[in-house]
Amino acid sequence: MIQEVQLLDKAHSYFTNGNYEKALFIYSQLCHEFSQNKEYAIYPVLCDIGLENDDKAQSLFDYFTISKNDDLAQALINVKDIIKAYDGDIDQMSRIMNDMSIQAQESLDAIKYEDFNTLVANRGSFRIAFEDIMFSTKVAISSKEQFFDFVEQLIENDFYSTAYKYLDGYNEFFTYDNKLEYYYKILESKKSDNINK
Repeated sequence: MIQEVQLLDKAHSYFTNGNYEKALFIYSQLCHEFSQNKEYAIYPVLCDIGLENDDKAQSLFDYFTISKNDDLAQALINVKDIIKAYDGDIDQMSRIMNDMSIQAQESLDAIKYEDFNTLVANRGSFRIAFEDIMFSTKVAISSKEQFFDFVEQLIENDFYSTAYKYLDGYNEFFTYDNKLEYYYKILESKKSDNINK
């Protein structure tokens, strides 16, 4: 089991760094060894897409990584639909992704990250905008870039415990990303600064 998890983390690391050939090799091994695991079967397909279009592959990977935790079966269906659309119609793919994002927001009582940024602009500050929604609404984050941007804003605005919660909550999705360690170090230093005051 440990080796399975380590292999998956290694493959994910290769994938997020754009090394699709190495990622594909490990994902294929996992598919062979654990043929009953439906999740693993999607990753080689994403690698194939990555060899043609890096941005699309990374966006799909981010979406799948985040959404599979809520409902793996539905996430697999959604990603397969997007891939079918990708094979034919780029506009259809965009529509499907947008529809899924709307469904996720409705089911979570969430606000899209872009809409939250509009709220920040209207309120004049991240702190005020976040305080407006923090107890009633979740921020729907749909990519790694949005996640890291959001965590940075939380830290800059002294929402340290919330930043910790987000990092811990998304840790399993981005365990192979060095930025997580960077943010944890910043939070630790902020914590010791507060203790030494």
